[in-house]
Amino acid sequence: MVDPIANWLGTWSASVSVGAIFLRVFLALLFSAIIGWERSIKRHAAGLRTFMVLTLGATFVGILDMFLIENQGVILPIISAISVLAFATLCNNTTLFTSRNQIKGLTTSFTLWSCGIIGLCFGIGLYTVGVVGFVIMLCTINVFPKMEIYLKNRSNHFEVFLELSSKNNLSEFVEIIRKLGLKIDDIEYNSAYHDSGLSVYMVALTVMSPELKKYKTHKEIIEAISSLDYVKHIEEMR
Repeated sequence: MVDPIANWLGTWSASVSVGAIFLRVFLALLFSAIIGWERSIKRHAAGLRTFMVLTLGATFVGILDMFLIENQGVILPIISAISVLAFATLCNNTTLFTSRNQIKGLTTSFTLWSCGIIGLCFGIGLYTVGVVGFVIMLCTINVFPKMEIYLKNRSNHFEVFLELSSKNNLSEFVEIIRKLGLKIDDIEYNSAYHDSGLSVYMVALTVMSPELKKYKTHKEIIEAISSLDYVKHIEEMR
């Protein structure tokens, strides 16, 4: 089966020729630069150069495997298979845990890994798969976050990062929360802020009041809680 884009371009694009190599490298750099730019402007862990270098390396791996299969009698794309595992290991280093027990960089990590796969697709001449994968991935990292926020804002369950003036205020906070029509599912003390002079918690809440469920958003509920004198800071965990 011939790749549709390769079929449209001509037989030269499906082989490991000089022109095909330049085309594959160009497409890999172009699409990885777009993804890298999108990540970098949002201040994520990996930026433009990281995405371009990883995708470029994956493209050359794909080209090398194609050359070995066509000219050296190699049956399986072994280098590409090993590279996929290497990408996963490298991308794992872009994730980290913050002092708020949140995982940062997970989406960027998987996006990097996906860019490596797209680079392999271009490298072995699967232009259509690479282009389709790029378009879907770009739409996913731009459209779905907005949908995710929309759905979260309409959920009866949410988690907040809470800073109180003192541990002595915790019982009063719990009482106020219940009066507002919320249920506390879990409270976890954050020891990372032990020497800060504040009492910091991760609080999982469930909206119980029918009125709150119908008329109030998470933002409005959090604003009401933040008006308490002993609440130094509160924000929803994303």
